[in-house]
Amino acid sequence: MKKIAIGIDIGGTNTVIGAVDQEGNVMVNRTIDTPKHGDFDKYMADLSSEIKELINSLKLMNEETEILGIGLGAPNGNYYNGTIEYAPNLSFKGVVHLVDGLKKHFPDSYAIALTNDANAAAIGEMVYGGAKEMKNFVMYTLGTGVGSGIIVNGDLVYGHDGFAGECGHTTLIPGGRVCGCGSLGHLEAYCSAPGMKRTAFELIAQYNAEDSLLADKSYKELTSKMIYEAAEKGDKIALEVFQKTGDYLGQGLADTVHHLAPEAIFLFGGPTAAGDYIFKPTYESMNRHLLPIFKDKIKILPSKLKLGDAAIVGASALVWKELEK
Repeated sequence: MKKIAIGIDIGGTNTVIGAVDQEGNVMVNRTIDTPKHGDFDKYMADLSSEIKELINSLKLMNEETEILGIGLGAPNGNYYNGTIEYAPNLSFKGVVHLVDGLKKHFPDSYAIALTNDANAAAIGEMVYGGAKEMKNFVMYTLGTGVGSGIIVNGDLVYGHDGFAGECGHTTLIPGGRVCGCGSLGHLEAYCSAPGMKRTAFELIAQYNAEDSLLADKSYKELTSKMIYEAAEKGDKIALEVFQKTGDYLGQGLADTVHHLAPEAIFLFGGPTAAGDYIFKPTYESMNRHLLPIFKDKIKILPSKLKLGDAAIVGASALVWKELEK
């Protein structure tokens, strides 16, 4: 009988639900809108209904399966309390009790656990990805923001209140760019996909680079993928964007190494598809900023999670970790 974990990724726009086997393969998935109405009880009813439909679809596939539990990744997800707390991009206000809400609809025997999306990605890397043999590593997720999940001695670090691991909000440049959180100079403001876009526009203005392939793009339309495509064509602005982003990110990763001495740091997210354009300057910068005892010892590796499935795969990995306890 195939053992299955349900993974759920709750985003600001969509909620994705998937059935994941022990090898990390997504057997079937469904998507619903993450509501704007703010009615948490209604959302719990709708989400539970979709989970039951997904389980029924597994039966129609004639698969002999055992559902072991439900793992959830959500912004501001608190593992200790099973709550989403003051998530800025969700319509549910204040503290909502997600795990307790689901248990009302699945009262029997499922293990149900919640954490934030970056923590879920780190656990997914440990259970299904490139960190299977590692006990000490850090996952950085580069996307709209910069998230991180920290694994020490085989356990995810939650801190005393459940919110440890916000490496993207360390101060990189005091008094620097406004971060999405409202503070100044955070790593996220420079190394996220929007941060790369901001760097591109700063460089275009600095060099008056009207001949750049990026110069005719509006701020809203420019993406990190476009910057990569321009770099592939030798565009000097695009190439410098990657160099600067790597310089910034390597500096931030060096701080992480000094704090934790991990075996490796994994990078995940859209910008990492640029390969050596981002990995090479990041590694060089990290080594420049490290104490001699750490130089050339810490690997920077691409995540082995599939980009499209990573959120639900990572969330499902929470179930396996719960069952180990």
